[in-house]
Amino acid sequence: MTRTPQSNLFGRSFWRIDGDIAGILLLAALLVIVLPLGLDIFRLNMVGKYLTYAFVALGLVLCWGSAGILSLGQGIFFGIGGYCMAMFLKLEASSPEATKIQSTPGIPDFMDWNQLKALPWFWEPFHSLSFSIVAVVAVPALLAFIVGLAMFKRRVGGVYFAIITQAFAAILTILIVGQQGYTGGINGITDLRTLKGWDIRTDDAKLVLYFVNAALLIGCLLLCLYVRRSKLGRILVALRDKEDRVRFSGYDVANFKIFVFCFAAALSAVGGAMFTLQVGFMSPSFVGIVPSIEMVIYCAVGGRLSLLGAVYGTLLVNWAKTMLSESFPELWLFAMGALFIGVVMVFPNGLAGLYQQFIAPHLRRLTARRSGGAAAGAPIIPPHTAAD
Repeated sequence: MTRTPQSNLFGRSFWRIDGDIAGILLLAALLVIVLPLGLDIFRLNMVGKYLTYAFVALGLVLCWGSAGILSLGQGIFFGIGGYCMAMFLKLEASSPEATKIQSTPGIPDFMDWNQLKALPWFWEPFHSLSFSIVAVVAVPALLAFIVGLAMFKRRVGGVYFAIITQAFAAILTILIVGQQGYTGGINGITDLRTLKGWDIRTDDAKLVLYFVNAALLIGCLLLCLYVRRSKLGRILVALRDKEDRVRFSGYDVANFKIFVFCFAAALSAVGGAMFTLQVGFMSPSFVGIVPSIEMVIYCAVGGRLSLLGAVYGTLLVNWAKTMLSESFPELWLFAMGALFIGVVMVFPNGLAGLYQQFIAPHLRRLTARRSGGAAAGAPIIPPHTAAD
């Protein structure tokens, strides 16, 4: 296969079929054709929920795999994106006519239960769908920028950064639960019904949202591939491997780290918003430490160096979680621990690493045989993105 040049990435050369593009096309066929034909709407909606976590895994591939920045708080951004969308949907479901039995009509039910008499000022802009969509990306990215600016400008990194992001996840969870009158507390924001009058609870709506989710994921996958193959992507890899050399070459290392951290936060937030639309609620259980660590495991199982691997890893781990939870609910935590140990000790590059080690060589030999040996030494996947 041909190697895609670094320049003119979204030009004609980008669409030449190489290993990455072929893999994305195969994934798109699986998500858009195979799964909708083979699964009922209930299972398909579950796959759609799994795919929302894949947005987080893609961000972790860039942040952790490419730049070497391990964040254990991606649930923060997933949750904020979900809450921004949930706030709009809840306000639409809380019209004065729909809430006329409340003591204060026109506000969400949990606010009425907590004896609030008016809608808080920071809820008011979420009456607008346009504002809510912008907020889904802008609010998490802004928070990531503040955290990144405070940490990376002071050269905080490695395990210290991971612990700090974990602490932020715990703090935000406590804040959401404690401010029950404004956030819904431990129950979260529930009973979401319509999007601009369109009932999102019907089977037809769930099917449409699944396809929207899949299309957004493929688009984000292409965007991440663009970043990895650009000059920026090469600088991020250099940061991971030889940060001091990059700094001595005149680059502002902190700015690159802040960018990739914000980019990963925005991707996570898009996944959170789609989760809210497909599942119909958002709660602090998706914000804290445990879901954030699970999201890292999704990325690690698929391969933290592989964009496609991260998506497949997310699907595999969540499918296993569902199957085990249905049949043997008490075994899932043990299975998750075994997965983590297996990734660390047996296959550190995840599913993508196993593919490169055991399957790709056979495919290369098969390709070489069919072409009469002319391509015997040619790699199927470009060397610089071999993990993808």
